[in-house]
Amino acid sequence: MTDLEFVTKQIDDIAPKAVDISRKIWEYAELPYDEFRSAELLVRALKEEGFEIESGLAGMPTAFSASFTVGTGKPVIGLLGEYDALDALSQKAACPERDPIREGAPGHGCGHNLLGAGSFAAAVAVKEYLIKNKRDGTVIYFGCPAEEGAGSKQFMARAGVFNDVDFVYTWHPADRNEVSAKGNVAIMGAAFTFKGIASHAGGSPHLGRSALDAAELMSVGANYLREHMIDKARIHYAYSDAGGVSPNVVQSFAKVKYEVRAPKVDQMKELFARVVNVARGAALMTETETDYAITMAFSDYVPNQILARVASVCFEEIGPTEWDEKDQELAASFLAHYNKSTLSSIRQDMVREFGKNSDSSMWKSPLDTKVRPFDPRKNDYDSGSTDVGDVGYAVPTLSINVATACFGTVWHSWQTTAQMNSSLGEKGMLTAAKVLALSCIRTAENPEIIQQAKEEWLEKTGGKYICPLPQDVAPPIGTY
Repeated sequence: MTDLEFVTKQIDDIAPKAVDISRKIWEYAELPYDEFRSAELLVRALKEEGFEIESGLAGMPTAFSASFTVGTGKPVIGLLGEYDALDALSQKAACPERDPIREGAPGHGCGHNLLGAGSFAAAVAVKEYLIKNKRDGTVIYFGCPAEEGAGSKQFMARAGVFNDVDFVYTWHPADRNEVSAKGNVAIMGAAFTFKGIASHAGGSPHLGRSALDAAELMSVGANYLREHMIDKARIHYAYSDAGGVSPNVVQSFAKVKYEVRAPKVDQMKELFARVVNVARGAALMTETETDYAITMAFSDYVPNQILARVASVCFEEIGPTEWDEKDQELAASFLAHYNKSTLSSIRQDMVREFGKNSDSSMWKSPLDTKVRPFDPRKNDYDSGSTDVGDVGYAVPTLSINVATACFGTVWHSWQTTAQMNSSLGEKGMLTAAKVLALSCIRTAENPEIIQQAKEEWLEKTGGKYICPLPQDVAPPIGTY
């Protein structure tokens, strides 16, 4: 039996269990750092497969590792799993019209139920390969909470969780099949507080010093700053405390959250320092006091090209998911329910990427039926961020994209939530598990590839992980 045949059989055998796990995590829909049932479900399933569990990694109750060792235990193979949901994205499974299970409740609008279960299936397949082929090695499933919140992998990397791992593979649900050369930008977030002096807004406004004025002036300053930063950078903000609801009181306190993004960590830190200066300027103008607390930061993600070439070959051998007519019809119904503006944007994106001839066929059969091979020339940055970047700074790492939804799916939406618990999501998940498992096996069987991947990682990082967070910043469990 070839390794391809072995992996295919193993994933097919474990598929019912993986699908059940995915559906249950989708139903739990737990928010960042609160994924207790989801983590427990995965831990229990991994224990049943013989894995040894270490819980509470890096001070996070829902972070864990599950290890299985054969022989010498080398090489050490890592797989990442996520299982946190997003707020207010509740939606009935496979339903293309807005119909929440519970209005305002969380939902898996980024498919982490599939991500966690798919990596579980891959870990089991790799374990079985090591046993049945009498190969030395260790496979570790890393349970990573809160990717949609303040993250977990940077805290895990800072604690040395990945220090002895030789390479890591992971995946993400997507609307296409690809081993992408694109990276993801770095991000840093902080809560800025302003303290002023309360006073009667009508009777003695001259005695007050408005913290809300300071927060608003910070917004003005940040808006002017946008003109003077690189194109790939971003600044976001949200008021978390506007200082009360009484307009006749000069607000003595205000709190606003800011996040900045940039392609590289050093660019992100430079931009963040400029935002801090804007806050200080706002405080100076209003004679208030300001302070800030960093709440989250992710390093930029850059795919390891050596691992990408391995995974690209494996993906082509596995092939794209085999969709049936009902799958394509369901996907088309989701695509049809976007509004005109969104559909116009989707159409432009698809024509730009796949050519004008793809436009008409896409609406009838909007599920990806091809595998796009790795192209190192297409190495721009996507504007989103992920804490997988921090794993990539700690150990050679690659993430692949596997279609689990129709072309043009808008992520972090109720449409995504519905597709992530449907035949579309589940079939795509099993394809991802096969690609991950085969990539892990091929890499583990070739010490030269592992060494080349490490040399590329060494050139990128200098051989040392530097966490973008200050050492005193702990996971903001219950406070983010």
